[in-house]
Amino acid sequence: MTMSIVHFSTADSEGGSARSAYRIHSGLRHRGHQSRMLVKYKMLDDPDVDTVSGGGLLERCDDLANRLTWRAGLQYQVVPSALRVLRHPWMLHPEVIQLYNTHGGYFTPWIIPALARRAPLVWRLSDMWPMTGHCAYAGPCERWQSGCGACPDLYAYPAVGLDMTALLWRQKQRLYQRANVTVVAPSSWIEGIARKSPLFAGAAIHRIPNGLDLTVFTPSDQAAARQHFGVPAGCTAMLFAPHVAGDNKRKGGDLLEAALQRLGPLENVVLLVAGVNAEWWVGRVPQRVIPLGYLRGDKAMALANIASDFVVVSSAVENLPNGVIEAFACERPVVAFDTGGIRDAVRNEETGLLVPDLDVGLLAEAIGRMVTDGHARRAMGERALTLAKHEFSAEVEVSRFESLYASLLEKRAA
Repeated sequence: MTMSIVHFSTADSEGGSARSAYRIHSGLRHRGHQSRMLVKYKMLDDPDVDTVSGGGLLERCDDLANRLTWRAGLQYQVVPSALRVLRHPWMLHPEVIQLYNTHGGYFTPWIIPALARRAPLVWRLSDMWPMTGHCAYAGPCERWQSGCGACPDLYAYPAVGLDMTALLWRQKQRLYQRANVTVVAPSSWIEGIARKSPLFAGAAIHRIPNGLDLTVFTPSDQAAARQHFGVPAGCTAMLFAPHVAGDNKRKGGDLLEAALQRLGPLENVVLLVAGVNAEWWVGRVPQRVIPLGYLRGDKAMALANIASDFVVVSSAVENLPNGVIEAFACERPVVAFDTGGIRDAVRNEETGLLVPDLDVGLLAEAIGRMVTDGHARRAMGERALTLAKHEFSAEVEVSRFESLYASLLEKRAA
């Protein structure tokens, strides 16, 4: 049975959530479904992707409205593009509507009930924003469980100018109650948060891990990959690859920097840094740094993983990042803090090393061990690849979404 699905995402390729959304969209289309994306930022030449604003005057109106509502603390309450969304030709007869990141100023919660009336509404949780008064990650704050208000960090992304978080939280609660949202969690961590959230009380919650195209992310010729990036032969290379690489505390850049300072200079060891502002790392740590810059597309990211010997994910707060499973698919183990949903994939001493309590000293020890113990590193990489094939392939992910959509359509028809 073929289906018509419309996806809403902040972008089609920039950032982990956008890349996940586009992979699902592409996988569904490859299976013969009619899959389309409505986004704020369109980067790819794909006729099945369109911007919500259509560009021009309406896009400028969105930006102006976002600046004004930010000052008033009324996050995304006025988004002129919302009217165009409801009239968009792709929205006339969708069979399923799927949301990803909806923060970014292109989508307003006000239209959620209207979308749910047109088709079953699935929300794949990229972060905590759907369950909070304004932020994508609440950190130690637990006010999202009781209604927000008196926010301890108005500048946590996405920031607000005034504390209207209790109002925004209650608005989401009222709108969700009118929408019968089906929630998809890519990690056990975000699944647990969704089950605790009063906003999703009574909602069906499913866990579907991220999936990768294992024909792109696959073990390959490391020597050729290193030559491509100018990585010296014979060295041990670790990869740090957040979307924004420079001065990014949520991705744990400060913690990784401190750990590498503790390790000191290491002979024949290099740090590969991929992401926006990768050059920021040069000279900040005692090891040699090779900035790869921002790598656009799966093939470039796969090549960076293949050029490395292991990957470091030092995030202080995290869901289950693409970087972990991309490393696994390329037969690379991961050193990571035991935070968020990372333990779904990084199994200590099996597929990598998990560091507890954001302990910088233990992170330094784990990196040092991965550098020096080549036998353990390769064995962990082999087990990581096996796990990627069984749990994190695009085929498995898309099949799970197909089954979920089919069950929702059966219920709607009944």
